[in-house]
Amino acid sequence: MKMIVAGRGNAGSTGCSMKEQLIRDIVLWMSEEGIRGLKEQDLLAGFCDRCHAAGLPIDRALGIIDTLHPEFEGRAFQWNSDSDEVPEVVQYGSTSGGEAQANWQRSVFFYMLEQNETERRIRLAAEPHIAFTVLDTLKSEGYTDCVSMIHHFTDRGRVGQMDCLYSYWTTKRKSGFREEDVAALRVLLPTLALAVKTASCIRIIGTLADVYLGRDAGRRVVEGSIERGSAERIEAVLWFSDLRNYTRIADSVAPEAVIPFLNDYSGMVITAVHDHGGSVLKLIGDGVLAIFNGREPAEACSAAIAAERQLRVMLSELNARRLDEGNPTTDIYLGLHIGEVFYGNIGSQNRLDFTVVGPAVNEVSRISAMCRSVERHVIMSSQFVAACPVEHRANAVSLGRFALRGIAKAKELFTWDPELAGG
Repeated sequence: MKMIVAGRGNAGSTGCSMKEQLIRDIVLWMSEEGIRGLKEQDLLAGFCDRCHAAGLPIDRALGIIDTLHPEFEGRAFQWNSDSDEVPEVVQYGSTSGGEAQANWQRSVFFYMLEQNETERRIRLAAEPHIAFTVLDTLKSEGYTDCVSMIHHFTDRGRVGQMDCLYSYWTTKRKSGFREEDVAALRVLLPTLALAVKTASCIRIIGTLADVYLGRDAGRRVVEGSIERGSAERIEAVLWFSDLRNYTRIADSVAPEAVIPFLNDYSGMVITAVHDHGGSVLKLIGDGVLAIFNGREPAEACSAAIAAERQLRVMLSELNARRLDEGNPTTDIYLGLHIGEVFYGNIGSQNRLDFTVVGPAVNEVSRISAMCRSVERHVIMSSQFVAACPVEHRANAVSLGRFALRGIAKAKELFTWDPELAGG
């Protein structure tokens, strides 16, 4: 395969047909938009539009950057001169196995990493066969030339596996890129890599805050709510759920099976809560503490009820699957309550937790614990039932008054009437 390989040593001399002022204008635009926080795909599109207008014949471009996310390994974004639309970012999963790994190993970027290259140019039109699947497809679509680059970040500048920006730049011009076009890319792309990295870091901050603190708490922290002791009094629906017979099951299965067991059931609870606008604040062993706030009490109660009903459907499907796989199954106990809580930062100067505190939090955990005693899947406080819309209140039946551990006054508790369709 005839290939031209160039390093970054040529970056100091552009010999470029693009006027120096045009290059400076594009660099300035990227710097300003990087500071403003423009999204990765919009950075790429704006960059390509400006290069194209300045005489650099880019017809298609792709950028790839790894990320720090529990589900996705990275993000890919592209631009095409034939379309006025900015394509959506593609988030991809792990490339450590299966077809995804095979596709990665057939890419030009994998080859470049193996060969310790930062730049590789392939004149597509001149090659009878190209070993890299994507580039071979581009050749068949009429692209004549491709420059692929990797801009590495140092250990001081990386976040997780986000250690470089991969990119390729192609043209359909019959004669391909001119040498001065490639030289211009060498000058321009480090600033683009820095702007994309900035956008990706901002996204990672939000992701980590959401994943580890919960959606609402994470958003508040990223927006600046980090002062120790800063908290607001809110009224919220409180959800506390845990797993039936968790300790016995955990003691009876192999240690390596406990985490997948928890992931299955906790993941299902979190999905149900999130699907109905709730925010998960704590994972406490097998327990989940969540809130539904930011709306009228009746609406928040309805959201929690909808989440509980979705949870029951998902639970039935999960248990059926786990039984087929020969894995242990369980049930979920749920307590629902509504009350005033303090919502904010609690802890020390060096270790803060954004959470809810107050008597209502203790009460909802005690209410959930009563599920075992009365053999009910869900138990609600009288305050929760009173705040529900009338159609839900009609389906609630009293279990009587109970003395809850650590709570001064006995509480009347409710559950759904099993004889009613809504229960």
